[in-house]
Amino acid sequence: MSKPMTKTQLVAALAEEMGSDKKSASSALDGIINIITKEVSGGGAVTLPGVGKIYCRERPARMVRNPATGEQIHKDADKVVKMTIAKALKDSVNG
Repeated sequence: MSKPMTKTQLVAALAEEMGSDKKSASSALDGIINIITKEVSGGGAVTLPGVGKIYCRERPARMVRNPATGEQIHKDADKVVKMTIAKALKDSVNG
């Protein structure tokens, strides 16, 4: 498995794809990240066409086990960010 793409590499690739400079590509990427963060943290969801859907899901309170001691601990309800991958992306990876 190869290393994940860094933000610098992503900005460079985005700038090349847009036919623009790295500064405007970086601000475009930062803008998209800010919009996704605001929407998902507010309880909404964001669909990135061809990539997937990012959303927040609530998990109920539950009992969990401390792996070091085996002790059962109560864990309060919390929220977790999830992503459902689009079929188009799955198909392009598999085929």
